[in-house]
Amino acid sequence: MPVTALRQRFSQPENERQVQSTWEKFLSGQDCGSDAVRRLIDDSWRRCHGAVDPGRGSAPPPAQGDALYDLLTDSKDLVRASSKVIASARDFLFETGTVMVLTDASGMVLSVEGDGNLRDGREAINLMPGANWSEDTCGTNAIGTAIEIGQPIQIHSYEHYCSGIQNWSCSASVIRDPVSGGIVGALDISGLSGSYSRHSLSLAITAAGRIENRLAQREMDLRYRLLDHCLDRMQQADRDGIILFDRSGVPIKTNERAAAVMTEWAKSRAASDPVLRDVTMPWRNGRISPENLPHWVDRDWIKPIEIDGERLGSVLVLPDRSAVVRRTPKRETAPIGETGTANAFARLSGSAPAYRDALQRASLLAKSPAPVLLLGETGVGKDAFAQALHESGPQARGPFVAVNCGGFSRELLTSELFGYAEGAFTGARRGGMKGKIEAADGGTLFLDEIGEMPLDLQPHLLRVLESGEVYRLGENTPRKVKLRLLSATNRDLKSDAAEGRFRMDLFYRIAVTSLRLPALRERLTDLPDLSEHLLSQIAKRYETTPPGIAPALYEHFADYDWPGNIRELRNVLEGMFLESGGGDLTPDHLPFDWSVPARGPASETEGLTPLQQAERKAIVAAIERHRGNLTSVARELGIAKSTLYIRLDKLDLKDTLERLRP
Repeated sequence: MPVTALRQRFSQPENERQVQSTWEKFLSGQDCGSDAVRRLIDDSWRRCHGAVDPGRGSAPPPAQGDALYDLLTDSKDLVRASSKVIASARDFLFETGTVMVLTDASGMVLSVEGDGNLRDGREAINLMPGANWSEDTCGTNAIGTAIEIGQPIQIHSYEHYCSGIQNWSCSASVIRDPVSGGIVGALDISGLSGSYSRHSLSLAITAAGRIENRLAQREMDLRYRLLDHCLDRMQQADRDGIILFDRSGVPIKTNERAAAVMTEWAKSRAASDPVLRDVTMPWRNGRISPENLPHWVDRDWIKPIEIDGERLGSVLVLPDRSAVVRRTPKRETAPIGETGTANAFARLSGSAPAYRDALQRASLLAKSPAPVLLLGETGVGKDAFAQALHESGPQARGPFVAVNCGGFSRELLTSELFGYAEGAFTGARRGGMKGKIEAADGGTLFLDEIGEMPLDLQPHLLRVLESGEVYRLGENTPRKVKLRLLSATNRDLKSDAAEGRFRMDLFYRIAVTSLRLPALRERLTDLPDLSEHLLSQIAKRYETTPPGIAPALYEHFADYDWPGNIRELRNVLEGMFLESGGGDLTPDHLPFDWSVPARGPASETEGLTPLQQAERKAIVAAIERHRGNLTSVARELGIAKSTLYIRLDKLDLKDTLERLRP
């Protein structure tokens, strides 16, 4: 970005008196040309002139009740993607006396987090969830103006068009949809004018970028799930043409027969063009709304794809015309979203002793209907284990319903879990809504990040688990449910329960059995196979062949701690895959900000292959954990103690063992 353009983004408080004078002249109709007022501010004032009352003291009263609920529901993906990003900024917000504000694309506030001392000030100007802070409503302000110009901007004091908010300093950046590039919201940092800092805009830009990355990751995950569930069906359809659309309505995949079948149907119905040009399948109000669909396509050929209540996309099945003419009874086909496998754990890649032990324990636990609490760091694959436990257990024929407890506000999570009755609140759906607990009846309910569940909701979940009955919001009649509960957390719930942050009775109910999944740094010997497996999935998604991996790359991988675990490895590999342009992955393709701890003395690893170095690191980590107790080390690694002695000698670890023993 050019320096002049960059300067346009930041306020200059030293010009505050000149800006105030220029604002007063502007409102009185005088010539207000001044270098102290940035062009972006001047442009915004001119847009607001005659349309917004400059004496306005606050935003209009915020939406409440059902209107606020609908607002949050419509933006739940954005709220979910933003929650952890906003939480990570809390220390900065408290230290600087500011708040972080999330809005949708129209400037409607979705959440406000930060310094509680600003609450009275926020309430005075209605900087609250449900309030409208668009430029059309509140004049020049960071939220509304950033959305209007589609760029980050900082607005300080008298740069605000309306006098009632001129004692505030605000910095905002837009959040864009990773697929369409359109604006889906804005992230703002606001405080009283004395809190001004250029760093606020930098943080807003960075945080908005992180939210976009989380949105992109979610889209990638959903698209992967869509392809994963549909590819077999597409490949087996040797007569029908199949076109797959993602949840945004964009076509992403066709099978080999699609073009030929399109031509057959177009000719039979006197269409001049057999190609489905510009056809999209967006969802509106819970239904597929095809756009630019030619007359020769029957709408009955379009089916939604929903897995566990999650809308993934849609499929257009173009039936083989000759077969349609011949056959009379409608053939029966399994729903395209159906899952299930004879050996669900076989697709979980890994042979490291700690991981193999987790797989063996999981396969045993799968046979029981008892609750299982999955423990492990973020990104270790707890959701994949939960899916495999379901598919290998007695509930496999029932639904698998997943809920991320950390991705919703308290109000939304209540409705998601328990559902509500018709008329429970103004704006409730006709007929009410089934909650995820009911949806899991006969199957498995997976509560991810259960440690984030609000404390006051936990007794209601406990009652469901103890009684087998669920009450919808607004109903007095219980509904029977029978399900298996799987939960996951990266927190120490037992400590949380002891300190009153989690209910002890619920902890013992959900942790009848527990399963700890090892972090990636504890299974470094799996890196080669796991990397190849992930690259194969990535290449399949991009419809190309997987690249090779240079052996030298594993040296870098083995020295890294992988705080984001498998999820981080997948992201790193995908970035490198795109950087490589189809060639083998080498250290040159590592991310620009890649850094690893300094390597030990060369003599410790000299002459070892990357795989041996990874094995060495895993053994050292086990020795450290067990304080030199070789019996425990061998047990964790799944090898005989005699074999461990051989490995210690071969990998030159005897001196290390003596050093680590207490």
